[in-house]
Amino acid sequence: MQPQQFHPATWFKAGHGPRYEQLYRHLSAVIASGELAQETQLPPERDLAEMAQVSRVTVRKAVAQLVADGVLEQRRGAGSFVRAPRGREPYLSKLLSFSEYMRHRGKTPTSAVISQGIFYPTPDEQVALGLSAADRVARIQRLRAADGVAMAVEWVSLPQDILPDPTVVGASLYDHLRAVGASPSRAVQRINAVNLAAAEAALLHLSEGQAVLRIDRTGYLPSGRPIEFTRGLYRSDIYDFVAELRLEQNL
Repeated sequence: MQPQQFHPATWFKAGHGPRYEQLYRHLSAVIASGELAQETQLPPERDLAEMAQVSRVTVRKAVAQLVADGVLEQRRGAGSFVRAPRGREPYLSKLLSFSEYMRHRGKTPTSAVISQGIFYPTPDEQVALGLSAADRVARIQRLRAADGVAMAVEWVSLPQDILPDPTVVGASLYDHLRAVGASPSRAVQRINAVNLAAAEAALLHLSEGQAVLRIDRTGYLPSGRPIEFTRGLYRSDIYDFVAELRLEQNL
């Protein structure tokens, strides 16, 4: 492992998000590329901070996110190691679009575009996609349905160089991205409960203030570059997830 792998010149760009986010994306990329192979031990926190010319808090936050993603494993008394690739697991650990997820469940998915266009990125989009305030994103808001029942309202954003014209996207964004050779190979997804505002409640035929699931997902190319940020509001009364949990060995 060479110190120049972590020099700021290789990963930091002013205006492209907090340092810990950029360091996290850089580490994700070098792991995905194989530069840091399975079972490689990361340098100690203090050494990595010196190589990257950042604080130990910045390193700690970046490493913690990689551990949460399942990319790194922290072993008590030994340090942080690149994890072995995991086997396939259902639904929560498979990178599926809404359309693919619904077809897996035997339902017929449909989409209706509410709005689309090229915009300046929001702060959340800047952080998730590593963009500056002067960059542009292609953004699409869609109402997603299955078997004719409104299931979700989704906002998806991509850098303009990845999706120059959002009007070309059909029923499935991932089908389009695969066709142009820019589909994400992995994603980080966060799920929490929120209460619906009036506009989204009307679209989903629910009461204002009703609880739904909010899912934020950032999709990454094999290079580690983030190219998709999706935020969705999903009906919790008819939309659920299935996850298989396995007991790790040697713990």
